[in-house]
Amino acid sequence: MAPPGKSLLSVEDALSRVLDGAGRLGDEIVSVYDALGRTLAEPVIAKRTQPPFASSAMDGYAVIAADATVGAQLDVIGEAAAGHIFSGRVKPGEAVRIFTGGAVPEGADSVLIQENAVRSGTRIHVREDTRSGQHIRAAGIDFKGGDLLIPAGTALSTRALALAAATGHLRLQLARRPRVAVLATGDELVSPDAVPGPAQITASNSYMVGGVVSAACGEVIDLGIAPDKLSDIQAAVRRARKEGADVLVTTGGASVGEHDLVQEAFKNEGMKLEFWRIAMRPGRPIMYGRIGDMRVIGLPGNPVSAYTGAMLFVVPLLRALQGRTDIHHALEHAVLGSDLPANDWRADYLRGTLKAREDAAAIATPFPRQDSSMMRVLAEAECLIVRPAEEPARKAGDPCRIIRLGTSS
Repeated sequence: MAPPGKSLLSVEDALSRVLDGAGRLGDEIVSVYDALGRTLAEPVIAKRTQPPFASSAMDGYAVIAADATVGAQLDVIGEAAAGHIFSGRVKPGEAVRIFTGGAVPEGADSVLIQENAVRSGTRIHVREDTRSGQHIRAAGIDFKGGDLLIPAGTALSTRALALAAATGHLRLQLARRPRVAVLATGDELVSPDAVPGPAQITASNSYMVGGVVSAACGEVIDLGIAPDKLSDIQAAVRRARKEGADVLVTTGGASVGEHDLVQEAFKNEGMKLEFWRIAMRPGRPIMYGRIGDMRVIGLPGNPVSAYTGAMLFVVPLLRALQGRTDIHHALEHAVLGSDLPANDWRADYLRGTLKAREDAAAIATPFPRQDSSMMRVLAEAECLIVRPAEEPARKAGDPCRIIRLGTSS
């Protein structure tokens, strides 16, 4: 009899199917103030040169280097503060008081820092030699007009936004945010503001998945909670399509038990099923298909499984739908903080903590208990330790690969 994993898709094959045909949905013009984390649809090209003139990197005196040698006496003939031009020309024996960011006057080729000058009235005494170009930022040292500064497909950081603004771009052409409908399913679920009944629990997956979607710059459409009833689940699907969802993400009911009705409801609404089981832990019963143009990802109901599935499949899909160049999660090198037994036929994603080391990769230590229902462990996790299928036993100190979990994930 073939091992169970032989009949299931690998994570890599499943993700390849999810990403098949996924490309940028469209563009829109957005203020730079609202562009953080968003994806550039068109590159940012410098409209101007920065700095547009040679400027001082320090407070001091603009001088002629050959003229400003130890012991020399120079006449201070004016001042060049930031934002103000000294209109004259520096000649031998002269200096201009200059401040950081000030334009270097004509004739000067060096800045004597103020610590190396002793001033008395309108004269300075040079205490240290200078060299040509010292403490001067050449015009265009940062960028020149016409330079490609930020390529299309880049997710915009605060640093990139500053660069865009510095070159005159206050409105940017960005990829449209994917609209993602999020639906929780199950008779056992109640809203966080309600008191659970004897066999019920508080629903939280939608908030988690919605947060994952928002962090990936998706626009969340909250469909609430649907009970285990075909008509209710199908009504939610129709609402998602009516509201223009590009992606529908559900949690719970994606398996094939008597009360797992999501797959049947979606098929009733015309879903073309691509797969519904993956050789991974946690999160084996993940479903993927399409209803018309809307992509559908059915995640398990256990919160850790739902989170892992959202990270591994929803996030890359949303990045692809925005034309991102970095679709896949970065796998970092680390070392194990504890022993691990041999892995089975499923790829495993262990929740763990990270401890930094100055001399080597971080230490990734899995939590002792990895139950897929444990939300507290998930909240405390700083990484997912990625174990390939059939990986042999590992010892503390052995190398491993991790997906680092940031505050926005």
